[in-house]
Amino acid sequence: MAIRIPRISQARKILKRSLSNGSTTPASMDIPKGYFAIYVGEQEKKRFVVSVSLLSEPTFQELLHPAEEEFGYNHPMGGLTIPCSEDVFTDLASRLGAF
Repeated sequence: MAIRIPRISQARKILKRSLSNGSTTPASMDIPKGYFAIYVGEQEKKRFVVSVSLLSEPTFQELLHPAEEEFGYNHPMGGLTIPCSEDVFTDLASRLGAF
């Protein structure tokens, strides 16, 4: 578990930077405080807005590892990108109450 802490803190720093960069694009305006945008999908990415509490969940952290390997945390779409099926993500997020 201690190995994943730096990854999570790095992701939080990037999210803080992307949310505090002063951008007022329509995509960033519809994200309430305490939530962030995440892009999910293997081919075509779908955008979800989920609670930041999801970042501390061990099962979500398991999804972050392949995302870090494939995309890193500084993705040009402005949010985290998870390379898994939408079904897997929505099932996990609904069980964790992230929506």
